[in-house]
Amino acid sequence: MRKLIFAINLSLDGCCDHTKFNPDDETLDYFTHLIRDADTFVYGRTTYQLMVPYWPDIARNPSGHTKADIEYAQAFEAISKIIVCSQTLDKAEGKNTSIVRTNLRDEILKLKQEDGKNILTGGVNIPSQLIALDLVDEYLFVIHPVVAGAGRRLFDDINLHERLQLKLVSSKIFKSGCVALHYVKE
Repeated sequence: MRKLIFAINLSLDGCCDHTKFNPDDETLDYFTHLIRDADTFVYGRTTYQLMVPYWPDIARNPSGHTKADIEYAQAFEAISKIIVCSQTLDKAEGKNTSIVRTNLRDEILKLKQEDGKNILTGGVNIPSQLIALDLVDEYLFVIHPVVAGAGRRLFDDINLHERLQLKLVSSKIFKSGCVALHYVKE
């Protein structure tokens, strides 16, 4: 069975606002390796619109971008399926993108049964729902050495049926001071 992995950048105070910090090349390389082990993304509308067309545009026009940006963009473009869970998005860009408006739980269970690589999710809204539905298998938090002081916190809207017990399986400290923490459900 395929794994659903939740990966996110966070500030030290748990803020998920991507405008508060930018990953450096080493951190971006870390995420590039992560997405090379995946073939499906599951996003909500907001995260999808942050990622597309930004990364596809870099893949098509790499001039002026760092090697890490280009490699991430190419890995992003190699993903074979992007699922956007949205009630408000009218249309999706790209040949490999579809909009899901129905039961999120059923869609993810179906995806997990298909052959393929890992499934990645990011953002806040859809991952919060997936965590509450107990569908996330692994958690990857990259903590940036920034105290944002404001913004949406990761677990503010999650209503768990029972306590979520995680086991740390690996960690990595980056030169920038970022720390990647990789957890699995116990």
